[in-house]
Amino acid sequence: MAQAQLPTYDIVIFGASGFTGKYVVREALKFLDSPNSPLKTLALAGRNSSKLSEALKWASKSHPAVPFLIADTSDPLSLRRMASQTRLVLNCVGPFRLYGNPVVSACVDAGCDYLDICGEPEFMERMEAFYDMKAVEKGSLVISACGFDSVPAELGLMFNSRQWVSPAVPNRVEAYLSLESDKRIVGNFGTFESAVLGVANANKLAELRMSRPKRTRPPIPGPPPPKGSTIEHQKKIGLWAVKLPSADAIVVRRTLSILTNNPSGLEGVFEDPKQAEKRAAFWSTIKPAHFGVKIATKNLLGILGFIPIGLSIGLLGLFSFGRWLLLTFPSFFTLGGFRKTGPTEEQVASASFKMWFVGHGFSDSKLASDGNAKPDTEIITRITGPEIGYLTTPIILVQCALILLKQRGDLPKGGVFPPGIIFGPTDLQDRLQENGISFDLISKSDIST
Repeated sequence: MAQAQLPTYDIVIFGASGFTGKYVVREALKFLDSPNSPLKTLALAGRNSSKLSEALKWASKSHPAVPFLIADTSDPLSLRRMASQTRLVLNCVGPFRLYGNPVVSACVDAGCDYLDICGEPEFMERMEAFYDMKAVEKGSLVISACGFDSVPAELGLMFNSRQWVSPAVPNRVEAYLSLESDKRIVGNFGTFESAVLGVANANKLAELRMSRPKRTRPPIPGPPPPKGSTIEHQKKIGLWAVKLPSADAIVVRRTLSILTNNPSGLEGVFEDPKQAEKRAAFWSTIKPAHFGVKIATKNLLGILGFIPIGLSIGLLGLFSFGRWLLLTFPSFFTLGGFRKTGPTEEQVASASFKMWFVGHGFSDSKLASDGNAKPDTEIITRITGPEIGYLTTPIILVQCALILLKQRGDLPKGGVFPPGIIFGPTDLQDRLQENGISFDLISKSDIST
């Protein structure tokens, strides 16, 4: 009987010549065959070898000998060939609702693992519905949203949660995202296109959820938090904020739902008793809370600028001509916030983010049992890091990949999951801290009633 051929590469970066992909290549090369790194072999994949070559030259002045694989989302055979040659595919080709399904399918069929930087709830939930059982059978881990801002949202909530030492418990945690730069902040067109298509397909997500069993809701101490005003002034952190319609709260809820059904987390395929004990100990410190995300600025005028952008996407995204206008003239409808050309390297280098997590809860869980109970404790934590789309996202994606390569036996055999439930009990937070993304406790205080 012939022996099964081992994968040739540890990682294949698919879409390596794209705007985000080339930054992922640059980040991955820092760890290629370096001391103590599990990344020994790497390949770049895409439709055009000359563009892959250009991306590699851009990412590294030394031009390392990294092979290229030709693969296209319209050619399933090329995707299966790519997936059969690697342990892990990092997918940077979006919008994922248009191009992601065949890549996931190829990875699951080949039994290789898959990470992406998707922020599209319908795609993530559809992949779970379609491929979860087969991924378990094939031993393929499929994890979306391994970038900004879903991983900071998940790890940020967990970091805040761990500050609530028993008998204290959180009731709600609100995340406030502040983008900062001394130059104009410009977003990736692919992110904008994903948002527009998300509005267009909102009914499909609702239909998908209606067709599936309802997720388990975690028990959260105390009454549901009030809705609050549309525009909020958070005086303690000095920010004005408005709700951000992102995937983060949805991703967090998926992790908390899985955790509710698996209080000790998910068992690793080859983990030893010591690792199992460590995993269970970590999850015992995580307390569920209501969670939301808001976009924030230091002044009210900045927030007022976000509202017309949100309204234009929300209204024009509902019909085909409106979507054509949005996608043809993104700079006009976002006041220059998104451009087809993307940001310059100088704009990327000058940008940074702060993500504040303001937690309200009870100093004693017994207080939460009163139906009229109001939180009496506030804990504020914060994550800071470099530009979100092209610096922080590659850092997160590559660190998730390195953990997966190094600790594969401590992770589930396979399945389709959000990142938090997989990477929460690993050393991902420490790794991010070592690579420029900081986690800080800002304050603990009583709330006067």
